[in-house]
Amino acid sequence: MNTVKKTILIVEDEESIYDILSYSLRKEGFSVYGASTGKKALEYLQGIEIDLVILDLMLPDTTGFELCKDITSTSNLPILMLTARNDIVDKVLGLELGAEDYMTKPFDVREVIARVKVLLRRNSSQTPYHSIKVNESIHIDPRAYAVFQDDEVVVLKPKEYELLLLLAQHKNRVFSREEILDIVWEMDYEGGLRTVDVHVQRIRKKLDPSIIETVFGIGYKMKGN
Repeated sequence: MNTVKKTILIVEDEESIYDILSYSLRKEGFSVYGASTGKKALEYLQGIEIDLVILDLMLPDTTGFELCKDITSTSNLPILMLTARNDIVDKVLGLELGAEDYMTKPFDVREVIARVKVLLRRNSSQTPYHSIKVNESIHIDPRAYAVFQDDEVVVLKPKEYELLLLLAQHKNRVFSREEILDIVWEMDYEGGLRTVDVHVQRIRKKLDPSIIETVFGIGYKMKGN
């Protein structure tokens, strides 16, 4: 039985890096597109169904941070950031803007491929297909990777969505900030616990301030029947 190829967009202006990534990903069965500028990347994203973006931070016409912000403002595409700088501030900022993973150059292309596969599995249709009710006006459709409020789609960044989904699937259970980091961020996250607070605040602003309850001194929970 044939399976549909997953499509990767590599946004990278260094030809040698693009060549090794595209060659290795194609060998693994992926379809690959390349863009050397932010403008070209957005053109691809508007015209082609992309499953994952590998995004360099340094681009000739913009920064990876700005492009990441543009992408996650309108979609839930998983983003793997690449940078030549091993700076924790860059890493935290990239993750808070919606990137799901972050790697520094030089890298082992085998690790890049492994992380790509993990991100695609995490965002695949393995998620249950039933709708999850948050409250009377808000529900989550895991099949569409989407959140609806009064039947209107509310765009959440990937980590905001995963955090909301975690709490909605375990109503009345209190999760500590450490647990949320371990479950939602998973891989080697080096940022502080404040990242969780920031994402909770963003969810409350986009949806309803009352849907996530703060349990002082511990963490967060979602009330449910």
